[in-house]
Amino acid sequence: MKKILITGVAGFIGYHLAEKLLNNNYLIVGIDNLNDYYDTTLKIARLNNLKKLKNFAFQKIDFTNNNELDPLFNENKFDQVIHLGAQAGVRYSITNPQFYIDTNITGFLNILENCKKHNIKTIIYASSSSIYGINQQQPFSEEDNTEKQISMYGVTKKTNELMAHSYSNLYGLRTIGLRFFTVYGPWGRPDMALYIFTKSIIENKDINLFNKGDHKRSFTYITDIIEPIRRLININEQNSNILKNHEILNIGGAKPVGLLRFVDIIENHLNKKAKIILKPMQQGDVKETNANIIKLEKITGYKPQTNIEKGIKKFIDWYKVYYHIA
Repeated sequence: MKKILITGVAGFIGYHLAEKLLNNNYLIVGIDNLNDYYDTTLKIARLNNLKKLKNFAFQKIDFTNNNELDPLFNENKFDQVIHLGAQAGVRYSITNPQFYIDTNITGFLNILENCKKHNIKTIIYASSSSIYGINQQQPFSEEDNTEKQISMYGVTKKTNELMAHSYSNLYGLRTIGLRFFTVYGPWGRPDMALYIFTKSIIENKDINLFNKGDHKRSFTYITDIIEPIRRLININEQNSNILKNHEILNIGGAKPVGLLRFVDIIENHLNKKAKIILKPMQQGDVKETNANIIKLEKITGYKPQTNIEKGIKKFIDWYKVYYHIA
């Protein structure tokens, strides 16, 4: 039975991936520092669900502290490492840049160093669509120039890709970077638009639409993230030459959705109108993200399965149950 380390296991994507792999007969060791960037109650609830499943072990570890990581790697022989732990959020990175340097760069270095030291052959890690910055070419392709980030979050994710490339070349470590595009779904992050809008509409509070609502996003339902990752893990286990030693892949939804339509779908599922306030563009924001996912489809044979209407409904159904809303 294969043993996999998942960092950020109490996070949104980490939780869903761990659940999927546990149900596919993997041994999962998950770590998380359970920081308070958002409500830790949600993180603990995710974690408690995972603890009900067989073959799951959790350790509260801060991977920015190598003294905490070293015993973990010494005590376990991991077949692969899935590094999803990071400080997320574009806007928070503008006011707290040092936190992003410490978590996303120093923390990633610690993970890479331990993979090298313990002869782990593969690391799959979270990158982000934010690395495209103010790139004007649509849809965003892995071959595009990515030198124009406009947030420290994007800078740290670009740095991660460069670090991974160097370790791949220096030490033969296979590194697979996944550029996630606006992931949403049940158990999602409270700082994301769908969560904020749903909560505000239910509670009769205003919602702010920046750039006067003239945004488009390549929204990606959580299962359309998890299934490609599972397939990449399997492909890598087979030592397939489909994957290069240093790989970068977009994971995004089928097509961009306008923000006003996004809100309209939420309203329809809640049967309630939003109180919208139109605001100018925010610092660090981009007008449109649009994922070219041809490369991912070619490697994994997977295409997004969940459209935005169905995905939002699934989130709202979960939200009502989780918060006991009639």
